[in-house]
Amino acid sequence: MTLGILEVFMERYSCSKECNSSILEVCLPLCSCLFYADYFWRCTMPPEITDLPDNAVNAILMRLPFRDAVRTSMISKKWRYKCKLPQLMLDDELWKTTDNLLSPSIKFTTIMYNILTLHPGPITNFTLSMSKLRKYPKISNLMHFLSRKGIQHLVLGFSEWNRLKLPPPFFTCLQLRHLNLENCLICPPPDFKGFDMLISLELCNVLVSSKALESLISSSPLLEKLVLKIFDSVNHLQIIAPNLRSFEFVGCIKFISLKNTPHLAKLSLLYGESFEESEKCALDTFFQSVLALEYLRLEYGSVQFSTLDVPRRLSSTLNYLNDLYVSLDEFADLSCALCLIRSSPCLQNLEMKVSIEESDDEVAEVSTSFSDVTLNFLKTVKVVGIIGTKLDMKLIKLLLAKSSMLVKMLIEPDLQCVDKEKGVDILAELTTFPRASHTAEVACQLDKKPN
Repeated sequence: MTLGILEVFMERYSCSKECNSSILEVCLPLCSCLFYADYFWRCTMPPEITDLPDNAVNAILMRLPFRDAVRTSMISKKWRYKCKLPQLMLDDELWKTTDNLLSPSIKFTTIMYNILTLHPGPITNFTLSMSKLRKYPKISNLMHFLSRKGIQHLVLGFSEWNRLKLPPPFFTCLQLRHLNLENCLICPPPDFKGFDMLISLELCNVLVSSKALESLISSSPLLEKLVLKIFDSVNHLQIIAPNLRSFEFVGCIKFISLKNTPHLAKLSLLYGESFEESEKCALDTFFQSVLALEYLRLEYGSVQFSTLDVPRRLSSTLNYLNDLYVSLDEFADLSCALCLIRSSPCLQNLEMKVSIEESDDEVAEVSTSFSDVTLNFLKTVKVVGIIGTKLDMKLIKLLLAKSSMLVKMLIEPDLQCVDKEKGVDILAELTTFPRASHTAEVACQLDKKPN
């Protein structure tokens, strides 16, 4: 009986036998109580369970879903205040109710009240998801409570139909190291000096002014990871983050400037619907602050540089760039991509998404543009979205001819425009192209990928 309970417990809560068997063997009576919760009040708990040290109790409770962890307070009087988890995750499932007379907001208020009044220990990690709620009672009290509990990792998600304005106590959580906010309004108070311990920041669908966002970033000197998914247009964003390692931007913006990011190794820019309104800057100027880049993704991102004169090479080389992804939607994008390729002598992996409308002049210009391109370290190439135009095939031919260390090239045609017969013709033509690498494999994806 007890062995079966142990096995079910370990399977249900994803416990590793190697890591957790000693804890579970000591706590078999507790496992029994959890599975027979309706009879908690009848259980007589042995001393080895009721007198467990706090670190052992936390090790057990951390492996339980939040509901079951809370229910352990019914085991005995001594366990009533044992549930003081340092990590709490409250998602939309908790606010669901089968009682039509009890609204989710009332249930939320009850749960928040119990946490605020009964949780005795520190809370370092807290996740709160309320995408289904229209009202957020007690949020200000919750933020004040978390600020006194030493919160370090905070995830807050609200409804996109009712973005919450973050209350003043939120800005007193000065021990934050990881912060993730979704669907909220950020208006820091005038005396806010920033989160000087923050390491990672992720903002999704938030409302914030350019000035407030710049200040939030620059006042976080330890910031290493920044993710911005902002679809309400922001005019300008100047990023000053001397310790930043990774930056991902998705959304609508007119201008991004990386002023002081000497350690940035990963950069991803995906401009949204209003990317055509972006202001332009010199390609060379933009990359002066990111010479440590190892990974670069420009998806509609090169439009920021496309109308100004593009140099053949950057004034400073990107010696550490190994991975490059570019989206080629017009011929000017190709000029930007080739400038980056020429300036990246150690490039190993290249991916291009091609959707350029060609002209005869542009096909001839591609050959000229590649005349001084060397790809001595390139190992893998992926070309997506081709439809077999002269420009598409010329681009692939030149890449094969310039890549002496190439291991594999994968071609993925646009299967909405290319049928099976056309795809076979493309593959047949590819096999005739000379290759600088005699061991290079060329593959063409002609079957639609499963969703």
